[in-house]
Amino acid sequence: MPNSLESIKADFFKALGHPARIRIVKALRAGELSVGQIQEELGLEQSVVSQQLGVLRAKGLIDPRRSGTSVYYSVADDKVFELLDIARAMFDQQLQSLQAIADEDDARQDGLAETEPA
Repeated sequence: MPNSLESIKADFFKALGHPARIRIVKALRAGELSVGQIQEELGLEQSVVSQQLGVLRAKGLIDPRRSGTSVYYSVADDKVFELLDIARAMFDQQLQSLQAIADEDDARQDGLAETEPA
């Protein structure tokens, strides 16, 4: 079922499945940027930026706008920022849970160390 809704969703998430693409989308939160501006802001090579923009463009996540010899990009739908914010909140919650487990383990280890004979 190549055109199933699940396949379409999976392709959408694959487009966000690369750190450089996520960084590009995050950079575009502030507004439209040219390839050169994205390159400079993220410290990535032009070829990397162009390749990742191509993937984002192919999946409809960003829109290009030509102005003379420059191409400017913007996010096609601001809801992608909400999606990234939700993912960040989920990761923060997971990190807090892991930290709580680590803290409990540390406390348990400290308790064992105090009860061991010298």
